[in-house]
Amino acid sequence: MIAAVTILAAFPLGYFIKSWFVANTTYAIAYLWALIFQAVYLLPLFLEDMKPPGATGDAVTANFPFSYGAVTLGMFLLGFLLVRLGRWARQHRAARTAPNPVNA
Repeated sequence: MIAAVTILAAFPLGYFIKSWFVANTTYAIAYLWALIFQAVYLLPLFLEDMKPPGATGDAVTANFPFSYGAVTLGMFLLGFLLVRLGRWARQHRAARTAPNPVNA
C-alpha cells in the first residue's frame, strides 16, 4: 500500500504542484494515511509471527520487526526523492521550451 502511494503519487505531486512545500506535505499526508491503514491491516500477522514457540498470551513477543520499519522509512524517503525528481523534470521541461531571449 505504501509502495503504491509512493510510486503513484510522489512524482506527479512534484511535477504538477508549483509549491515544493505543498507537494511534500501532500505526499507525507497520503503516505502516512497509507502507512496507518497498512499497519492496522498487518498488525495481527506481525503479532502472531513474533510469538516464541510454546508461548501463551498475546503480549509475549520474541523479536520486533525492525526490518519493516527500515523498509517503510526507505519508502518514505524515496517518495521525497520522487517529489524532488518531479519538480526537477517540470523545471527542466519549462526551461527547454522557453524562448531563448538571445536568439529572439
